[in-house]
Formats: sequence, structure tokens, C-alpha cells
Amino acid sequence: LRNCIDANMDTPIVLRVSGGTSILSELSNEGIITSMEDAVRLNAVGVALSIFVGAQYERQTLLSLSELVDMGEEIGMPVIAVTAVGKDMVRDSRYLGLASRIAAEIGAHLVKTYYCEDFNKVVESVPVPIVIAGGKKIPENEALEMTYNAIQEGAVGVDMGRNIFQSEAPIPMIKAVRAVVHEGYTAKEAYELYNKEKNKSP
Repeated sequence: LRNCIDANMDTPIVLRVSGGTSILSELSNEGIITSMEDAVRLNAVGVALSIFVGAQYERQTLLSLSELVDMGEEIGMPVIAVTAVGKDMVRDSRYLGLASRIAAEIGAHLVKTYYCEDFNKVVESVPVPIVIAGGKKIPENEALEMTYNAIQEGAVGVDMGRNIFQSEAPIPMIKAVRAVVHEGYTAKEAYELYNKEKNKSP
């Protein structure tokens, strides 16, 4: 954030503060890598940390979340827990509901998790707002359908990466996702908006 983003930018930033591993080793072996003081200095509006429920280093990621929540509560900084999963772990409503519930009970103010079948069961079991991760790149109409279904089943928003920046038209895609989340568009209406905006783009 310090090195790549203009300090004068006024777009709110949620800063990821967990890490310590690469794709070459066990991803769950993470800890807190940024101080709360640094997050404040960087003008973050929230901090995010991954938890790996069921993975080898589950315990240390949950303890890191607890520590981060304590630090956040001292200064009024919201903490987002991300239910990270390994490639071999099942992403069903039972698992994601458990992981999200654990995050909320430890004190996370918001949980980021994956969309799944019976997603409403995940939402019903968690007493804090939930946003969904965008996951792997899928066609734009499918990403908008997933967004619409998640909102209908109780998610408060989406946190999309690849389905935005790997889109054929990232800005129209952002507008289409926003229309679903904030303006009540259906997936079909949002896809029509996406195509209209894409055709206007130079």
C-alpha cells in the first residue's frame, strides 16, 4: 500500500495484515505481518486476516484473529476475517458455516467467505455481516449470477478480484456488480448493463 498506491487517493482501503508464507509452502502457516499502528498510519478503514479452519496451522490463525480483534477494539478499527481454504478442502455450507461462525464468535466484525449451495444456511448461522469472495475467474454472466444469488440469500456484498481485473472490460464489470449489490438489479439486468457499458468503452 505504501509503495504502490498514491497517498492522496481517497478510496477507502481494507488492508490485509496476515501473511508470512508463499505458494511454495503450507499457506495456513500465517501470522500478523502489519501492526495496527501502521494500518492507522496508512489510513486503512479496516484490516483483514485469513483463518484456516481445519488446516495444519488452524490454531495459530485463530489466535492471530483474536489478537487482531483485541487491537482493533482498542482503537475502533473493524476486523474482517477471511475464511481461507486449501485446494483440497470442501467448500460446502456446513464447512463454510462453521468457519464463518468461529470467526464471528472470536470477534470479527465482518466475514468474507465463499458462495456455496445452501448459502442461506451459512448466513443464518453467522451473527455478523458476510461478503463473498469472487473466487476463480468465470464468465461475466456467471459471476453476476453468483453475485445476485449471494445477495438474495443474505450476503451484504462481494469482494471480487479476478472476476473484475481479468474481465474483458473491468470498469463495466465493476458497474454491473455494483448495480446488483447496491441498486437491486437482477443478474440478467446487470449483464445487459455490462454489455452496454462495454460497448461504450473505447
